[in-house]
Amino acid sequence: MTGSWARTVAVVGGGQMGAGIAHAFVVLGATVTVVEPDSDTAGRAEQRIATDVSRTCAKRGLDEDEAAAQLARLRIVDQLALIPADSDLVVEAVPELVELKTAVLGAIEQAVPATAVLASNTSSLSVTELASRLARPGRFLGMHFFNPVPASALVELVTGARTDPGVVDQVRELVAALGKESIVVDDSPGFATSRLGLALGLEAIRMYEAGVASARDLDRAMVLGYRHPVGPLELTDLVGLDVRLAVAEHLQGELGERFAPPELLRRLVAEGKLGKKTGEGFHVWDS
Repeated sequence: MTGSWARTVAVVGGGQMGAGIAHAFVVLGATVTVVEPDSDTAGRAEQRIATDVSRTCAKRGLDEDEAAAQLARLRIVDQLALIPADSDLVVEAVPELVELKTAVLGAIEQAVPATAVLASNTSSLSVTELASRLARPGRFLGMHFFNPVPASALVELVTGARTDPGVVDQVRELVAALGKESIVVDDSPGFATSRLGLALGLEAIRMYEAGVASARDLDRAMVLGYRHPVGPLELTDLVGLDVRLAVAEHLQGELGERFAPPELLRRLVAEGKLGKKTGEGFHVWDS
C-alpha cells in the first residue's frame, strides 16, 4: 500500500455509499470490514463490491485470480463489536441523522484503538456537532465521498473545531493513494460541495416548476453550456429527491430561505418519485 498508512479499514454502513467506499479501500490493498446489520443490504453490498472489484481489475489488466485475492481481504459483519481492534481508519456511512451518527460514532470509538482515525461520510451535518460526544474529537473529521465512488475524483475533507491538523494531513495522503483528489473545508452548513450543488439544483427545480424549460433542456443547458458532466435535475435524480429535500430543509434552517425546498420537490417526494432508485423523478429511468 504505497503512500498509505491505513492497512486495516472498517466501513460502518453497507448501502450504496458504504459499499463504494469499501471497494476503494479493497483495491488499494487494505483489509476491509463492512458493518451492516441488515442481511439483505449486506448481501447487496457484498455483490456490489465484488462486481466493482472485478471491473477495476479488468481495467487494470488483472485476471480473476487477482480479483479473488483482493476480495479475500473483505469481510462483511453484522455488529460493531466485530470491527478489528487494530483498525487504522473507520468510516461511518449510515443515514444522515444526527442522533444515529453520534450514537454509532461513539460506539465505534469504544471499539477501536486511540490511534485510529474516525471519519463520517456526512454530506451536510456539522462535523463539530458529531464530534461533540467523542472522547477523541481531534482524531475525527468529515470524509465526504461522492456517488458513484469508483468513478468520482473528489473527496471533501471537513475539519471540525477540534480536528488535529496532523490527522488531516494523514487523510489527504490516503485520498491521494486512492487515486482521488481532496479539498479541505472548515465545518460550515453544507460544506462546499453540498451547498453549491444544492443551490444550483434548487434553482433548476424552480425553473422547471415555473415552466421555463423542460427538464431535459435545463440539464442540457448546463452540460453543453458549462461542461457539467450531468445536469442539475439529472443529478438530483441520481442523488435521490428525498436526500436533496432533507439537505435543503437542513440548510434552510441554518442559512435561511434561499434554501427553502420548492413545492414541486416536496410533492414528488410525497408521491414516492425519488429519482433513479424508484424509476422516476424529474426524468423517467429505465430499470
